[in-house]
Amino acid sequence: MENQAVQTTEKKKETVFSAIQPSGAITLGNYLGAIRNWVRMQESGDYHCIYALADLHTITVRQEPAQFRKNVIDMYASILACGVDVEKAPFFIQSHNPNHAVMAWILDCYTQFGELSRMTQFKDKSAKHADNINAGLFTYPSLMAGDILLYQADKVPVGADQKQHIELTRDIANRFNSIYGNVFKIPEGFIPKDGARVMSLQNPLNKMSKSDENVNGYVLLTDPDNVIMKKFKRAVTDSEAKVRYAEGKEGINNLMSIYSAVTGLSFEQIEHDFDGKGYGDFKTAVGEAVIAEIAPIRKRYEEYLKDKKYLEECYRKSDEFAIRYSSRTVEKAMKKIGFVK
Repeated sequence: MENQAVQTTEKKKETVFSAIQPSGAITLGNYLGAIRNWVRMQESGDYHCIYALADLHTITVRQEPAQFRKNVIDMYASILACGVDVEKAPFFIQSHNPNHAVMAWILDCYTQFGELSRMTQFKDKSAKHADNINAGLFTYPSLMAGDILLYQADKVPVGADQKQHIELTRDIANRFNSIYGNVFKIPEGFIPKDGARVMSLQNPLNKMSKSDENVNGYVLLTDPDNVIMKKFKRAVTDSEAKVRYAEGKEGINNLMSIYSAVTGLSFEQIEHDFDGKGYGDFKTAVGEAVIAEIAPIRKRYEEYLKDKKYLEECYRKSDEFAIRYSSRTVEKAMKKIGFVK
């Protein structure tokens, strides 16, 4: 009876699915805005978490093969270093599970041309890569929908720029279900309460990104301590020289958000602690707090990179889980459509 009670409790857990592209080193923004929340959800015991490295999405833009392979391994090691534990939350490589490609094609056939043409990210990426506006760039939202629906996810952690993809996923799932019955669970997008939106240190109106032409605009988890400190000391602020959160103080607001995220201090407490102190003191304090957060992650990352066998064991175990888990959904969808088993 006790085992049955445990199983019943497990079944009540909501399934959370989230994926990240292997674009190389993780920024502080990626970590505070998403990856740290992966770890917290995994550790909370409230969710059945499934995570993926979305390498199939990456090839909508041309990749240099050797660098692409390196980015996948580097990103995988980085995510583990941040605290994702494959014993608690499977973390698989998307291309290792052929069910994603199969489901993407199925959903392509239930996604309308007009829906895809309205996707904001297609317009943005088409403008950036005008010499390579390929079909994959146009239809990748169907692949993304398949990523989510394969695992019957209840919730999908998203940033504000991903809400459109969740709405499309829901529309596709509802359309399919209205034809064939209850095949897909309708997922909900949610923004974790403790997810920080980190902006560029040089242009705080823009999100922190590795694509920033100014390398001082972003902090990487692989940056050495001295480089991290230099970037924070060069961070853009304003002329008031008073640490307070207010409109028109985007640079200081961003630094306060980062400091709050890594220390747990409220804005009110930060304002109190730095009352009468200049921006130099505050920038140093933010740099030190970020270094204290990142240094252990960087150390684990370097250790994982030296143990490729361990990394392979982790992703192969997770790959097997993902294939087994998602096969049920693929088989059910194909049976409903009428494919011969």
